Amino acid sequence: MTLVTQDVMVAPPAEGEILDARMWDTSLSSVEIEIGCGKGGFLLEQARSRPDVLFLGVEWANKYYKFAADRMARWNVTNVRIMRTDAAVLVRRQLVDTSVSVMHVYHPDPWPKKRHHKRRLFQPEFVDAVWRVLVPEGRLHVQTDHEEYFAWIVDVLRRQDGMRQIGDGPVVRSDDVPESLRTNFEIKYRREGRSIYRASWLKCGGDDQSLGREL
Repeated sequence: MTLVTQDVMVAPPAEGEILDARMWDTSLSSVEIEIGCGKGGFLLEQARSRPDVLFLGVEWANKYYKFAADRMARWNVTNVRIMRTDAAVLVRRQLVDTSVSVMHVYHPDPWPKKRHHKRRLFQPEFVDAVWRVLVPEGRLHVQTDHEEYFAWIVDVLRRQDGMRQIGDGPVVRSDDVPESLRTNFEIKYRREGRSIYRASWLKCGGDDQSLGREL
């Protein structure tokens, strides 16, 4: 099958519609979502190395959305879909429960001015929604070059009893990570000498959020 860009692009759910990404290919083992996929470099490498996983890239910037979709088509990667939509709305309101194995959120806009903090992606409502859509023992991977925003993210996630941080964070990514597995922002920021902060969280098994307190 030879892909064209339109094969990769998918429309966001209509108002009131709930999306189960597994419907696009029921033969694949799991679903992973990258929020803010940009030009799709990280997504492309992940999808090519793990053809049994369905990847959904979510991007708001129209030029990057089109670029990423075209990139997947040119490489004929059949296990990726790209969607242009508001990621916060998608996760909070439009994804079916317990349907996502891994959620990747790399270099979200830090909105550094205090008066703009309410625009940040990571809010209690967003984290609650992440818990809801992840499968039991699903994972959330977060990465940013903004130290203050990273502290904010950790604080918000600590309030969600159903999520447990994996290991002692933050982990500052080392240079032994192959460039092909880095996001576009990570490549750019590392060349500028910035530190990269990364941590992962595990959804505690079962449907009772109190499990998070027991681990």
